[in-house]
Amino acid sequence: MLKLKKIVKGKLTVCNDRGLHTRPSTELVKCASNFKASIKLIYQRHEVNAKSLLGVLMLAATKGAKIGIEAEGEDADQAVDSLIALANNKFYISY
Repeated sequence: MLKLKKIVKGKLTVCNDRGLHTRPSTELVKCASNFKASIKLIYQRHEVNAKSLLGVLMLAATKGAKIGIEAEGEDADQAVDSLIALANNKFYISY
């Protein structure tokens, strides 16, 4: 029997002043890597693997950017919720 995988979607907003540069991107990748789900980030027609630092940096998202999240797998719900919470906490970075 074929089991359908559920895709969970969400949206995060980049709240920190300097956008999604190296430090917040690293935090995002570390968070995404804790999950078994495959996670994609979508921004301005670019789609990247959330577990790839180079991919996340290529988004070049600035403050206020709204980034779509699509996660597929057994822990997809938790992955999306964790990434949104991370962004809401400014990726635990203060300047």
